[in-house]
Amino acid sequence: MKKLLCTIFGMFAVCAAGAADLVGTASVRMTSDTSATAKTMAINDARRQILMDKLKPYAMADQLVPAIRNAKSAELTDLISETSIDGEKISDTTYSANITMTVDKNAARKWMNDNNIQNWLSDGKNVDMFTMRITLRDPIADWAQLKSIARSERVDFATKYISGGVVTVEIPTSARTSFTIALRGAGWKTAADDGFMRVWK
Repeated sequence: MKKLLCTIFGMFAVCAAGAADLVGTASVRMTSDTSATAKTMAINDARRQILMDKLKPYAMADQLVPAIRNAKSAELTDLISETSIDGEKISDTTYSANITMTVDKNAARKWMNDNNIQNWLSDGKNVDMFTMRITLRDPIADWAQLKSIARSERVDFATKYISGGVVTVEIPTSARTSFTIALRGAGWKTAADDGFMRVWK
């Protein structure tokens, strides 16, 4: 059954992921020998937190998280395009603040590709796509029903990634509402989840 399922999925093309929300905020507090060292530590920690939080919806978490944890701080600096600091508090040895950062989409995508992290972050070529993660309870029957719904709604979707019984697909953003309504009408459940949609029975 697994081989048959992979064969079915292999019939569909892979395309780029949709637009991503890559702005995040982390509240950090660090203590060290000096406030300058504590600030550096806090900014490095915020960067790792934000990268994990904002890239998880667009990458395999079991590959992404250890890569970010093990990366040198200097390596991750180039993945951030903007940084702002609010509520900064400094003492002789302690630093705390709310740090907001914008992840550089192109740099993050290249870094993940260079580190063999499976991801579906947009390359900017196809921006009118929306990502769905579908959990298949009965792989063959569920997949057949999904394709039937897509045909009836005239929705083209592409398979991006398969992990166990979870399939990541993309559909045109313009078809999101009609396809979601059709899915719910056929007994599927849907829920928005940080930039993509979860679908299950």
